[in-house]
Amino acid sequence: MALAPAAVSINGSFVCSQPIEKLKPSPFSSKAFDSKQRKNKSIGRSFRTVPISAADRSVRSELDVLPVSTVDVPKIEEAEFQQVQGIQQLAEAGMNVARLNMSHGDHASHQKVIDLVKEYNAQSKDNVIAIMLDTKGPEVRSGDLPQPVTLTSGQEFTFTIRRGVGTETCVSVNYDDFVNDVEVGDMLLVDGGMMSLIVKSKTEDSVNCEVVDGGELKSRRHLNVRGKSATLPSITEKDWDDIKFGVDNKVDYYAVSFVKDAKVVHELKDYLQSCGADIHVTVKIESADSIPNLYSIISASDGAMVARGDLGAELPIEEVPLLQEEIIRMCRSMRKVVIVATNMLESMIVHPTPTRAEVSDIAIAVREGADAVMLSGETAHGKFPLKAVKVMHTVALRTEATMVGGDKPSNLGRAFKNDMSEMFAFHATMMSNTLSTSIVVFTRSGFMAILLSHYRPSGTIFAFTDDERVRQRLALYQGICPIQMQFSDDAEDTFAKALSYLQNQGMVKEGEEIALVQSGRKPIWRSQSTHNIQVRKVHA
Repeated sequence: MALAPAAVSINGSFVCSQPIEKLKPSPFSSKAFDSKQRKNKSIGRSFRTVPISAADRSVRSELDVLPVSTVDVPKIEEAEFQQVQGIQQLAEAGMNVARLNMSHGDHASHQKVIDLVKEYNAQSKDNVIAIMLDTKGPEVRSGDLPQPVTLTSGQEFTFTIRRGVGTETCVSVNYDDFVNDVEVGDMLLVDGGMMSLIVKSKTEDSVNCEVVDGGELKSRRHLNVRGKSATLPSITEKDWDDIKFGVDNKVDYYAVSFVKDAKVVHELKDYLQSCGADIHVTVKIESADSIPNLYSIISASDGAMVARGDLGAELPIEEVPLLQEEIIRMCRSMRKVVIVATNMLESMIVHPTPTRAEVSDIAIAVREGADAVMLSGETAHGKFPLKAVKVMHTVALRTEATMVGGDKPSNLGRAFKNDMSEMFAFHATMMSNTLSTSIVVFTRSGFMAILLSHYRPSGTIFAFTDDERVRQRLALYQGICPIQMQFSDDAEDTFAKALSYLQNQGMVKEGEEIALVQSGRKPIWRSQSTHNIQVRKVHA
């Protein structure tokens, strides 16, 4: 799944990853191209767009990466619109997931966003938006300043752990061990490198620096030490409160910030199991300490987000594209969902068109195999949130149209030996690509649909499920169009209803062939030992 735009907007982001060409009546797929263009398109995969919402503008202190508000939705084409309309328009533009940035807003404001997304899902029959809760994590930030301070190269400036300090030469830091964590000669980065200072000396409660690259220092700016991570727990007390809030609201995903080892993931999953909560855990790879533990972290999780902002602050920036490729490759090899985030269309925060480098950045993430691409400030507080989503969505679709579907894993024989469903997913993909058909799968857990997505068939994967939670979760995975439908005891009756639904929605045509897959962990209308692939022709 890759990353894409955001849902309701003030501080949000989106992820994009689903097949769109076949979903003509579906908002997020059919609006990407005009009707004439769609008629000329063949079956195609498509990236997912994930919108993220948070709180009201008046509630949040600083605009960051994801949408924070439901009450004050951003302007689209200079016209105000109601919150539900805002979500609908972003969904039609390509949004698939709404992310709640818990660094901003409060539970009341986030609750409004959740309610709006659920209302949209209840009304929409051919599209669904998943909800991702992004924890704040152990962020190190500067304190409040009465007014912005201009820092110039060569100037001396001090960070102190004393509370309430905010002058032209000194500001507080919200982390008591800050002085112990940094050393003389360390490079401090403000806002991911927008400003930099080198540590010259330390006292018991202060770090004295010299400005290397100056700029305007505002209140509550994010601080990093190049090559180091803060010695703070990945899940703070605030995070646990937010996680409980997510359990109560049955969100679909957690994005856990600053994960350093697999122990954190196991701890969260144990907690969710004790609560009986069916919520998947994605890890944000954004700290230097996480890199040596990448394999174990991703193995323990349900997916990963390449959070390039903090990653590029704690590590040399030239390492970021290499790590992005490695994380995507690792996730794909483990059948985990993977999102690429941060700065994808940064210029569109203030400009109506992106830079050509940003367009290439999206295309590279798609080609490398990301399931989704994500927007942050572009949709959270940017001037052109809808245009940003459309750009990301269109670039992802165009890139995928040039890619050959059907990935062949290097350990094919071993994978087949370990899991019969793996073999059927691979061969169903090969059959679908050879015949230029879509794939229909019936799933109660989402397992088989996710497995098919892993092999990247060229056609859309129509995943029918009788579980609304599974339907919402599948919204993040590349190439899947999740549809909720009650299953009957008779397999043929259910097959006929599913094909009739697709035909009535304009997703398949009479006479068209589709590949129907019956496999997976939970047998439906078959014995545990029976798996099959059928090719059927759609009849009126």
